[in-house]
Amino acid sequence: MKHDSFLGTRFFFATGLMPCPYLPGRLERRIVTELAGRDATALHDQLSLAGFRRSHDIAYAPACPNCNECKAVRVVAGDYRPNRSMRRVLNANADLGARDVKPIATDEQFALFAAYQATRHADGEMARMDAADYRALVEDSPVDTRLVEFRNAGNTLFGCCLIDRLGDGLSAVYSFFDPLLDRRSLGSLMILWTIRETRSLGLPYTYLGFWVAGSSKMSYKARFQPLEVYTPVGWQLLPKEPPASAAGA
Repeated sequence: MKHDSFLGTRFFFATGLMPCPYLPGRLERRIVTELAGRDATALHDQLSLAGFRRSHDIAYAPACPNCNECKAVRVVAGDYRPNRSMRRVLNANADLGARDVKPIATDEQFALFAAYQATRHADGEMARMDAADYRALVEDSPVDTRLVEFRNAGNTLFGCCLIDRLGDGLSAVYSFFDPLLDRRSLGSLMILWTIRETRSLGLPYTYLGFWVAGSSKMSYKARFQPLEVYTPVGWQLLPKEPPASAAGA
């Protein structure tokens, strides 16, 4: 498929059908395009506004047969206020600090990444990634990408978050953390940090990727309100859900 825009001619391709990683018994297909050249940043911004996500040097969006459950979401960062459960997350992790590092993979990061995958997503495709695959995840980016490490005073690595800078916000590309520290809710902590950082930069949105209401792996994103969801008529506010525990994110 070819698409012409002010960024020039772009080719979009459909992947083959594969088992859905979020909803059992369903098939997944994606529309993908390469992010390359001098206009990679502008293209990334434009596609993010249209509900696409980045992985390595491609942007992709779901195009699944007979299913529309994967929806791109973003937090309205300026209006976000942590509820009581999220304040508990912040208090429980007050001993951790966030540090920007160059997006260069290390053995320490990979060891934590592998432990996270083996515990949380052992049946997923990423659990089969080796050190070279992890290096590509972190380093193969044609856009402005930063890696944030979360450490305690003893310099122990608790988690990492890979973040893209967009024209209108920050995009949380991927995060992982010590899977044995459930009570800290480190996944939620990294989202809270990214929202706060978005606000400090004067940007309006924190992009959280795809939300799948029926998937326990993805439904937690609805806790971060106000949340906008990408629809066929553009970005729309997602109705608020009843308060839920932050544990496990």
